[in-house]
Amino acid sequence: MIDVRLLRNTPDAVRAAIARRAKPDLLEQIDHAIRLDTRLRDIVVERDEVRRQVNDFSKQVGALRKAGDTAGAESLMGQSRDLGARENGLAAESDEVEAALREVLLRIPNIPHNDAPNGTGDHDNPVVVGPNNLPASFPDHQRVPHWETAQQLGILDNERAVKISGAMFTMQRGLGATLARALCQYALDMNADAFEEVRPPSLVTSATLTATGQLPKFADDAYSIERDDLWCIPTAEVPLTSIYAGEILHDHEMPKRLMAYSPCYRREAGSAGRDTRGMLRAHEFDKVEILALALPEQAPDLLLELRNRAERLISGLELPYRIIEICTGDLGQSHHRSFDIEVYAPGCDAWLEVSSVSWFSDYQARRADIRVKRGTQKGTEIAHTLNGSALAVPRVWAAILENFREEDGSVTVPAVLRPYMRGAERIARP
Repeated sequence: MIDVRLLRNTPDAVRAAIARRAKPDLLEQIDHAIRLDTRLRDIVVERDEVRRQVNDFSKQVGALRKAGDTAGAESLMGQSRDLGARENGLAAESDEVEAALREVLLRIPNIPHNDAPNGTGDHDNPVVVGPNNLPASFPDHQRVPHWETAQQLGILDNERAVKISGAMFTMQRGLGATLARALCQYALDMNADAFEEVRPPSLVTSATLTATGQLPKFADDAYSIERDDLWCIPTAEVPLTSIYAGEILHDHEMPKRLMAYSPCYRREAGSAGRDTRGMLRAHEFDKVEILALALPEQAPDLLLELRNRAERLISGLELPYRIIEICTGDLGQSHHRSFDIEVYAPGCDAWLEVSSVSWFSDYQARRADIRVKRGTQKGTEIAHTLNGSALAVPRVWAAILENFREEDGSVTVPAVLRPYMRGAERIARP
């Protein structure tokens, strides 16, 4: 969440920054938060004054009893009890207002970075790299949707996946399953030089999901296990971010680089009937995530490093791709600055997002209470978090089937994946 002190000290600057997100209702939330914070501080002032008066009365009662003025002492004690009741009422109101303020702050999105391009939606996202590896034209045999090719090759069995689990679940088979696993191992190996591999839990608490910004806003998009107050992770970003929740790190440890393979679960609410064929949109999919915890001054360079690493993976697969920067009106809830990598799928005739690389400033770490202590300085500060989809399987898998399809209907395996394919260099009809 954003620092409440920004609302308190620079409200106009916060309003101007949030206005760049092109959602007028957010300004109402900002004003509501400012009113709640003002009331909360007024309560503190009033409560401190009441406590001062109670202490004064206590001293006066002692003096009156010592002087033998029992009636005067009893009168002051009555007034002190009334003040005590007032203090209790203020304490209850303080708890109520504080809870309301936190609820509003949890829903207010992050402040966009100054360099994030202005815009109102995804149509305003500028291309900042590429297109690269994009041929002048595609032959007809590459203009076949991946789901048709996959069915012909017997490597995608969504019909039985639906029988097992319901709509919008997928199931790769044979070399299709091997290809999905190969993509994950490729992404892990390519980042093992600098990132510690972690295998985090796939189920997390509500507090963990709140730390990255999924709750409360995106509760309807997540799978919950109500009996145990657990949630299926929508991305490994969620558990990786909270590994150090509630801890104080030291500046000499920073930045911390982590990576993880995990299954990901998303309800994709409202998407029924849209992009539901093949591998483009599913409730469960595999992904490798790279994440960094950093000092504020380290974050800008790390953002570019994570973006470059994600780009290197896609470029290594020899897929046509481009990189766009996300404009202010399309930024996610927690995002400070963000880039997407898209690959072109000729069978779908569409650019498909395959990676999102983002800097969250101190927004997530403030929720998770991840702090950093610098040397011998007193106090601590909030860390910055960044993350990127090193490689999300479904759309890359789909783009490979379409870009590497041969005239006979077989699919050539990209060279960088062959070491993970048990010797298979192409996928052909059984």
